Amino acid sequence: MTPAARVQAAIEVLDLVIAAARDNGPPADRIISDWLRPRRYAGSGDRRAVRALAYAAIRACGEIPPDGRAALLRLAREDAALAALFDGARHAPAPILPQELVAEGGVAPAWLSAALAQSGIDGDEALALLERAPLDVRINTLKAQGLVLPLEGAPTPAPNGLRFAPDTPVEQWPAWSEGRIEVQDAGSQLMCEAVAARPGETVIDLCAGAGGKTLALAAAMDNRGALIACDTDRSRLSRLGPRAERAGAVNIETVLLDPGREAQALARWQGAADAVLVDAPCSGTGTWRRNPEARWRLGEAQLARYVAIQARLLDVAADLVRPGGRLIFVTCSLLDAEGAAQADVFLVRHGAGWRADLPVLGAGRPRGAGLRLTPRQDRTDGFFVARFVRV
Repeated sequence: MTPAARVQAAIEVLDLVIAAARDNGPPADRIISDWLRPRRYAGSGDRRAVRALAYAAIRACGEIPPDGRAALLRLAREDAALAALFDGARHAPAPILPQELVAEGGVAPAWLSAALAQSGIDGDEALALLERAPLDVRINTLKAQGLVLPLEGAPTPAPNGLRFAPDTPVEQWPAWSEGRIEVQDAGSQLMCEAVAARPGETVIDLCAGAGGKTLALAAAMDNRGALIACDTDRSRLSRLGPRAERAGAVNIETVLLDPGREAQALARWQGAADAVLVDAPCSGTGTWRRNPEARWRLGEAQLARYVAIQARLLDVAADLVRPGGRLIFVTCSLLDAEGAAQADVFLVRHGAGWRADLPVLGAGRPRGAGLRLTPRQDRTDGFFVARFVRV
């Protein structure tokens, strides 16, 4: 492919990404992979270039662009060499016209930028949300003996974390296929540290998904005790079994939940859990480094639904914790509505029966009753975590 043809390809890919963002379709990484797969004429360099152009345009546009061409023109406005490729040649984009529509820049849609600023995320803190993330792995202590990796990773704030450059092919390494390492952001690993799970305890991962944090908890418990992984998504929860087998995690029980009827499915653990992790559904504002188009998908009504779901799940979790036990609330969000404000409302709602217990993680800064990690300050994804103890 010529450089100009790569630009035209990126425009076509971006048209699909923008349509999916408007219609709640598949994520950008899947769209780009699916678009490139049948185009055998595109070599590996072409594929990397198209992907890089598409993601650069996504990161450059705050509001959702009108179309892929407007998004690429946003980049071309600052890059004369890129603008010159809009020459109308075969397989190239048409020449740029005077007064042609160009997508708006910025960190996010205006309402969302304002909400972040009200939560203390603006300036360089906000810009860091769109930087490219490194690749972090967690060493699985259940299988760590004699671990040797092809590359030397840098340490992270997480005790068992290593950091590599983006696109490091760790999933091609024997250590990954053997379950000796797991790909997991250092911030996510620290959220598991906040649970302080110990061997012999009963620990519930209430929103386990595909089980990334569940596996970290199993390792912290050294496979001793009961670890209950729950979710309402059958497909995601089904992925945990093969992952647990690969990781050598044998103390995990899965429970499929019916939304709105979680308490019935968890009745036998009422008041019995030493710790309950609520890694709640949220806006994902802390993960934009990996999913930059996600900021185009979020609306104010959706945010309000997330906040309501989080509050309900916290109430479900509270009934599971034994006296003296711990409830850990986590979101990968930097909005106070899904963090500090949610934690404060929980303490008000449940009165004297609970107290905040600020985790000490070696990262993050206090925010209300919890801690907040940000990409700029902590070099992790953005997270909020609060730990409550039942008195």
